[in-house]
Amino acid sequence: MRQAEITRQTAETEISVSINLDGTGRYDVKTGVGFFDHMVDQLARHSLIDITLAAKGDLHIDDHHTVEDCGIALGQALARALGDKTGIRRYGHFNLAMDDTQVACALDLSARPFLVWNLPFPTAKIGTFDTELVREFFQALATHGGITLHVDLVHGINSHHIAEATFKAVARALRMAVEQDPRMAGVLPSTKGAL
Repeated sequence: MRQAEITRQTAETEISVSINLDGTGRYDVKTGVGFFDHMVDQLARHSLIDITLAAKGDLHIDDHHTVEDCGIALGQALARALGDKTGIRRYGHFNLAMDDTQVACALDLSARPFLVWNLPFPTAKIGTFDTELVREFFQALATHGGITLHVDLVHGINSHHIAEATFKAVARALRMAVEQDPRMAGVLPSTKGAL
């Protein structure tokens, strides 16, 4: 059962998340940040990872703590659900086109967190959502999920499309990486003997 539940409570946020790596992409996301909810919906739908996420945060200040802490909790849930990573594909990559935008993602479930981020946004906001929070979310997800994550904007002019293409590209790469590889059943995908 490649599933996990995480509860995270701080002075700034209260978050509960559950995931199923072998799901169908079902989602129930309620964070109080509408655009972010839409992005996490995309992450679930296109990764085929079932995600239930509920967050109450200090939105009277801004969206930062809520978005970042959701990334932390989702990363922790991903790491827990993967367990010792025996039999997974480990690596994933995807180039995703969305209208004017193309985003490239490559990742490794290496347990060595690292984020390479070449994704400039042409605007500071998408509606009321700060575009800089897209990076904050993926930094937290990579750090707490133990992911080496590279995200590059190939081209794009619309901030909404750039953000959405990013979540979808990462989702598709994650889908590939977490899948069980029938040729590697019971084998850890590393020559080191540990991930």
